[in-house]
Amino acid sequence: MTAIHTDATGRERSWVQVLAPYRKPSALRSTIEIAVTVVSFTALWALAAVAIVHDHWWGLLFTIPAAGFLVRLFIVQHDCGHGTLFERRSLNNWIGRIIGIFTLTPYDYWRRTHAVHHASAGNLDRRGVGDVDTLTVREYRGLSWWGRARYWLYRHPLVMFGLGPAWLFVCQYRLPIGLMRSGPQPWISTLTTNLGIALPVLIMMWLVGIGPFLLVQLPITWMAASAGVWLFYVQHQFEETHWSEDGDWDFQHAALHGSSHYDLPLPLRWITGNIGIHHIHHLAAKIPFYRLPEVLRDHPELRNVGRVTLLQSLRCVKLVLWDENAGRLVSFRQARAAGI
Repeated sequence: MTAIHTDATGRERSWVQVLAPYRKPSALRSTIEIAVTVVSFTALWALAAVAIVHDHWWGLLFTIPAAGFLVRLFIVQHDCGHGTLFERRSLNNWIGRIIGIFTLTPYDYWRRTHAVHHASAGNLDRRGVGDVDTLTVREYRGLSWWGRARYWLYRHPLVMFGLGPAWLFVCQYRLPIGLMRSGPQPWISTLTTNLGIALPVLIMMWLVGIGPFLLVQLPITWMAASAGVWLFYVQHQFEETHWSEDGDWDFQHAALHGSSHYDLPLPLRWITGNIGIHHIHHLAAKIPFYRLPEVLRDHPELRNVGRVTLLQSLRCVKLVLWDENAGRLVSFRQARAAGI
């Protein structure tokens, strides 16, 4: 599979051209998707809180689907960041900023770092912003024992998918880390989001009490954050992913082969806003999330490109280093066997 598509007449066009017609959003569909997600999340949160207030501990079960809808809310915010849900850019941005209060994500700051990720995904010389830190085998070999230990700890599943997501969304996003010297806009984004978060938190603590609020909100936040990081991880950290140096890097090839098609079961695909169709998303980020399945329907040749099933994705956890010689991600064990 290359970045060139041959149509029925034999003409060659880039995939970006082929996918351009899918970029048009439906204002009605976007509004319905947002409403369904917001109402479902709010109702599940309220059911859990009411149950806990009345000492019905089974109410904590509602936090599981609530976390799922919080992930979906983040996907809606993510699409707002790409300007895909509505024709008016300002409408996308204001919806994204409001949703950022509930996802604990400063919208404008996140949008800026995410744009860097899209512009440099798969580029070995432009790593480090908006992605999972990934070292090459050669770089890892050149580290001190302490440097290797730090990287091993960072890549440990308990940190990557347990402590790390909670730290990222609860703590790190409270300041514009990485853009602290990039002018006032990142600071305005993070600080206004912090103020926006404080208001509903105080209101809900007053309504249901501090204890019930924390019992409901903390597991929802942790589960949603962990699921979000897991999705992002599998979308780029799979064995046959693509990385190349700046001189050899090509946007379309990197998008198509450096991002996975995380082929999830239908219910999980829906609750995650089709974000698993990530190779298409990177090829054409302006396609609304609800139109991504149309691309696979109309272009079945894209279904198996970078395809990773739910079961196969579990093996991605061990992939931690880019092997320049083999052109694939490898585990620490594989790297040691190669002579580290």
